[in-house]
Amino acid sequence: MAKSSCPVSLAQFLEAAEPLTVSIQGQEMLAEVKAFSTGSFGWYLNGKTVIQVAGKPVSVQIGMNLTVVGSKEAPRE
Repeated sequence: MAKSSCPVSLAQFLEAAEPLTVSIQGQEMLAEVKAFSTGSFGWYLNGKTVIQVAGKPVSVQIGMNLTVVGSKEAPRE
């Protein structure tokens, strides 16, 4: 299976990408633009929230990466 190519370079992504709003159980959180140490780029969200389970509040830790497909091989400039 052929790899997907990324249509933007790292520099273009970092210049033009904006934070994304992510909603979890109605609570909006902001995923920040990020260049990952692996060479890929995308958005990153880290936080905590409370979710109701069986009518009881359950505290959860959130860690989310949204990685642009093919970004590891994208041009850097």
